[in-house]
Amino acid sequence: MNHRADRADVAIIGAGPAGLTAAYLLTKAGKRVTVIEKDPVYVGGISRTVEHQGFRFDIGGHRFFSKSREVVDLWNEILPDDFIERPRMSRIYYEGKFYSYPLRAFEALFNLGVWRSTLCMASYARWKLFPKKDTRSFQDWTINQFGAKLFGIFFKTYTEKVWGMACDEISADWAAQRIKGLSLGGAVLDGLKRSLGLNRKPNDGMATKTLLESFRYPRQGPGMMWDAARDHVVAGGNQVLMGHALKQLSQDSDGWRVATAGPGGECVIHADHVISSAPMRELAGRIHPLPASLPDALDLKYRDFLTVALMIRSPDLFPDNWIYIHDSKVKVGRIQNFRSWSPEMVPDPDLACVGLEYFCFEGDGLWTSSDADLVALATREMGILGLCDPDTVEGGVVVRQEKAYPVYDDAYADHVLAMRSELEAAYPTLHLVGRNGMHRYNNQDHAMMTAMLTVRNILAGGRQYDVWAVNEDAEYHEAGSEGTSLLTAPALDDDARAALGSVRAVPRRLKVA
Repeated sequence: MNHRADRADVAIIGAGPAGLTAAYLLTKAGKRVTVIEKDPVYVGGISRTVEHQGFRFDIGGHRFFSKSREVVDLWNEILPDDFIERPRMSRIYYEGKFYSYPLRAFEALFNLGVWRSTLCMASYARWKLFPKKDTRSFQDWTINQFGAKLFGIFFKTYTEKVWGMACDEISADWAAQRIKGLSLGGAVLDGLKRSLGLNRKPNDGMATKTLLESFRYPRQGPGMMWDAARDHVVAGGNQVLMGHALKQLSQDSDGWRVATAGPGGECVIHADHVISSAPMRELAGRIHPLPASLPDALDLKYRDFLTVALMIRSPDLFPDNWIYIHDSKVKVGRIQNFRSWSPEMVPDPDLACVGLEYFCFEGDGLWTSSDADLVALATREMGILGLCDPDTVEGGVVVRQEKAYPVYDDAYADHVLAMRSELEAAYPTLHLVGRNGMHRYNNQDHAMMTAMLTVRNILAGGRQYDVWAVNEDAEYHEAGSEGTSLLTAPALDDDARAALGSVRAVPRRLKVA
């Protein structure tokens, strides 16, 4: 077995958006950096773009929009010439009909029909007048807010597909956070405005564009951004080691010792600082000596998903970026249309390419199904939904994404706090960043923010910025103007942190009394 040793100012575990943002900024600052990435081919993590026979697949769908000026400026700096403007369109599929998302009042009324719409409003009134007092579950809370009929149409099926839990097993506090500020009256009013074209606000005589109408996107997928970031890091004299998995992380008299297992054998990196975007559960098991909080880390859970990309004989199937499938007859949760993200994602004008997303747990029946069985399932379900004739499917490919979503169960916060507290006290030069590195359900831009603040702390020689204060914007539809906010404030106290907005929640299983 070959052995090699390297010296770096900073070793970075993981070449996703957080890891590569840190590597890019540190390279610009003249620091020696080595990045390790266990994937042998792709950088970008869940934001990578997978290529198959000229077709490109966005894993999960990534709109490039941020209210952070620093993030937008960094995107433009890394990828100055390859953004395109794309129309935003998403719809909900329910009982063979499409509903614009966000809802349009007249369209929803027409699709549901007068009788069902009347029942929905009656159900809403009933639960508003006589709400359930003990709202323990997501189901209880949502029915109290919208009525049982609307809950069944627009909340139940999709939520259970995504999180793998029944709605009456998910705690009510997740609903209160995730659907914060949304009321039926507000939704109807917004839908009426959208239906009548009144949802734009004047700005010096011009219509203001929001993410609801369009977004920017790299012309060959989000992986373009992270390929470019990697290339900048390498051009700056630093390394990105592909196919290298973290084997052990320890400290000695020379600082950090990062041992990896790679295609050429073991590699040891000696570094002053380590930035980790690896899942907390995996990191804890590789620190030597093992931390006392290891049992807490091992109890952290994740939701996984896989994408089945189908090539279909058709110029195009639908104009949406993606469609949310609120239908219990099929297992698919969401369907992407890759050409609607960018025409360059699909090389053949006579073929459409769609990605069917299945939410699962690593090791369950869906995850362990053969690729051929999954392609057959996706083909069959496209036919069931009436979105294409199964005979027009030319082929397909499967992409699995482990640990896509950190899960917030009842004990997760205590587990994260235990590990974070121990590592911060024992290892001030070990920095956790990103979605899985911090076990926080962050968007791409928020993962980048954690890396940007970490780099500032390293360059300043101490903790001046509270990385854990980076929060998600609570606005579900991401309305607003791009690049209008500064990153965050240094040394935030609890009150200031709360004022920044709420972290995007993921569901917690209901506590059993």
